[in-house]
Amino acid sequence: MSQAPELASDLLTFDDFCAIVKDGEKADLLDGVIYMASPDSRRANRITSFLNSLLEQFVAARRIGGEVYVNRFAFQLDEMNGPEPDVAWVAEDRLHLVSDGRMHGAPSVAVEVVSRDSRQRDWVDKRTKYEGAGVEEYWIIDPIQNRTEFLRLQGGFYDIVPLEENRIFRSRAINGFWLNIEWLLSFPLPNVYECLQQLLETE
Repeated sequence: MSQAPELASDLLTFDDFCAIVKDGEKADLLDGVIYMASPDSRRANRITSFLNSLLEQFVAARRIGGEVYVNRFAFQLDEMNGPEPDVAWVAEDRLHLVSDGRMHGAPSVAVEVVSRDSRQRDWVDKRTKYEGAGVEEYWIIDPIQNRTEFLRLQGGFYDIVPLEENRIFRSRAINGFWLNIEWLLSFPLPNVYECLQQLLETE
């Protein structure tokens, strides 16, 4: 669902976005238009929860400075764009840009779990926005198509990161963190603690 302005003068700013979207609602501001998120599917919700838990526990165990954000936290890329990634990672050297209600800039890593109504935004629109804003890595998890894509900024543009053995993605933005895409595409999802143990056993 979106609020689609008819005239350029109807486009909304980030401050308008914060005033209109109520606490607890998930939405994105893209090019001055608010896109309200439909309720998560069970599978998308579980994937988001899994990734959030895995990242939070990993960075805590490895004592990596930085913070993980999940849903409903907006990143003000500019005056007309404020996406709310499903999961995001902000490296320690960017935490000074975070305030109580927003981050004044882009996260270090953005993760989107694709739903039926967000497919165009996640695969196309947000990719362009995150790339232009300098998001170091963009992870797209698409449970509808059983597909993942991991993008890394190289010279100002995204390159698709090849997977090791066609299943392992290694992050450069989060030191030591890796994902087996089979974890993300399996149903039901694996045990978070068991996956964490595999991460912590490797260097």
